Amino acid sequence: MGYAIAEAALVAGHDVTLISGPVNLDSPPGAQVVSILTSDEMYGAVHRHARECDVLVMCAAVADYKPRKVSKTKIKKRDEHFALDLIPTRDILASLPQKDRQFLLVGFAAETNEIDENAKQKLRAKNCDIIVANDVSGADSGMESDKNEVTIFFRNGERRKISRASKTIIARELVKILANSREKRLTKKM
Repeated sequence: MGYAIAEAALVAGHDVTLISGPVNLDSPPGAQVVSILTSDEMYGAVHRHARECDVLVMCAAVADYKPRKVSKTKIKKRDEHFALDLIPTRDILASLPQKDRQFLLVGFAAETNEIDENAKQKLRAKNCDIIVANDVSGADSGMESDKNEVTIFFRNGERRKISRASKTIIARELVKILANSREKRLTKKM
């Protein structure tokens, strides 16, 4: 979804910085691409570039956990039980400025159950301006599909739904909504 949003924003005439881990997608022509490999690199890149943006779209979460220790060499197979000790990754969305933020903060909630309730809770807990929720419990929508459908929750309680469509179509509609929301936010501050 992130690459579709980046492409739609470029088509709409916006400057785009795309922070991305390894993917099998071509970079959108015209985007400034920042390549990262780890959740810690993502954290640093987002914080370096957040000050430069008008709208920050956080649509692809890194893993919630990472190994406590990383082996620099191959771990050989043994006949004994092996367990990984996992620790939480840093919550990038929650780490962003809460007060006097100069950009519109848009988070995504990829959910498998209680989509509306979980998305509204995330909107409040992460102090986002907008949360875009999608159901990723099926194989025909969301992460590994070119199709999606989303529900957009706004801080003011408004809610909009974009019905099942290609990610390209959804991204174009989202970019219009986000640009409009950013404009409203600027108008309120004047």
